[in-house]
Amino acid sequence: MAGQFITFEGPDGAGKTSVLEAVVPILREMSSKEIVVTREPGGNPISEKIRQVILDVANTAMDDRTEALLYAAARRQHIVEKIQPALAADQIVICDRFVDSSIAYQGAGRSIGETAVAQMNLFATDGLTPDLTLYLDVPSEVGIARIKQHRQTQYDRLDQEKLAFHQKVRQAYLKLAQAEPKRIQTIDATASFEAVVAQCLAVLKQHYPSLFEE
Repeated sequence: MAGQFITFEGPDGAGKTSVLEAVVPILREMSSKEIVVTREPGGNPISEKIRQVILDVANTAMDDRTEALLYAAARRQHIVEKIQPALAADQIVICDRFVDSSIAYQGAGRSIGETAVAQMNLFATDGLTPDLTLYLDVPSEVGIARIKQHRQTQYDRLDQEKLAFHQKVRQAYLKLAQAEPKRIQTIDATASFEAVVAQCLAVLKQHYPSLFEE
């Protein structure tokens, strides 16, 4: 595949999606390649329906392994229907979350096992791995405070988890970043929004200088 696959990751409250939404228009002005922006779970009709089931606050009876399997199923459909075709067309794919999220949230947060979830997703992805991951890091206490401030009436099932859950998620992310320092670039998300956006752009330019016009 000729395209570039870039993911944005981070614990809840890191501001990941907002930063991505600020970075993409700038990249589109600078890059000569087409940029496809997508998210997980979701990105296509089937995966978006699975997303609704996963995040529905009414689904309190959902088993932890069921949740992990649903994420993997949504991911598989997303890859086949959207990510792979875009990469084959030499496009830049920017995805809000990917396998790292499953390892952190289901593997560590749900205590299913990070290795087990990674292996499950190896089957789902058929080995597809991002070329670059921007991990926005923020202490769990800060992330939860941001969630409460900005999502006062729109909590999903994961937002409602206790502090210990989010701490396990963050530690799993840090462990992944330490294990794969070339792929996963850590961004200090406690900085100002403008500073975080600037950090992300700097990392992207450093890794892909040929993609951006002078």
